[in-house]
Amino acid sequence: MHHPDGRRAVRRARHPLSQAAATKDEAIAMVKSGIAFLKANGTEKGYTEISNKEGQFRKDDLYLVVYGLDCKCLAHGANAKQVGKDLIDLTDIDGKYFVKERVALAKANPGGFWQDYKFSNPVSKKIEPKSMYCEKFGETAVCGGVYK
Repeated sequence: MHHPDGRRAVRRARHPLSQAAATKDEAIAMVKSGIAFLKANGTEKGYTEISNKEGQFRKDDLYLVVYGLDCKCLAHGANAKQVGKDLIDLTDIDGKYFVKERVALAKANPGGFWQDYKFSNPVSKKIEPKSMYCEKFGETAVCGGVYK
């Protein structure tokens, strides 16, 4: 394939999965990196960076979310409108109170855990099964998830 001026055109495949889905290892690494950033820079700068869609804690469909142990959203890498909201009553499409469950799991498993639920994928814009990895950090749960 060539342009009219003789240059060779580069053809790129536009496959719906061209943006690779994050792996569980990438989610764990991002959560640990987010916690390290919060430790080094404090919560104000940390929550701002985590909520920045163009920041270091956002890669395609992988992003971080931070919840207070009271279920209040403190930072959200995909939806800044959630920040500051009490999400204790938020449910997925199956009626699962996933934030309430997540906070309870963080209290019981501070070293880290996986939680399954269904959520909107920011890349596909569809509700999809998701596994969220979280670690308790102080009085918060820092989480990052993968779509299945």
